[in-house]
Amino acid sequence: MHHSCPCCGQAFEPEPGYYYGAMYVSFAINVAIFLVSLFILYQFVEEVTMGMMIGMVAVVVVGFLPIIFRLSRALWINIFIRYEGPCSQIPKKTH
Repeated sequence: MHHSCPCCGQAFEPEPGYYYGAMYVSFAINVAIFLVSLFILYQFVEEVTMGMMIGMVAVVVVGFLPIIFRLSRALWINIFIRYEGPCSQIPKKTH
């Protein structure tokens, strides 16, 4: 991950530990994945066991881990820092 935006110079980590809040966003995304996986499992399997649930959720969550990691960080920073548009439309910031 870059330390700052190449277009506007915005620091991607404004303070140490800034992305701890992204863990909560990631948790919410993983809970949603769990619920959707459980619903799908109940639609296709007559009796759902704990092992089936753990296996399916583990496969799905581990498979989507890189996407969830980046998505949760992007959502977290977008809560606090406003998107200003494409590089061609924003002025360069100086450090």
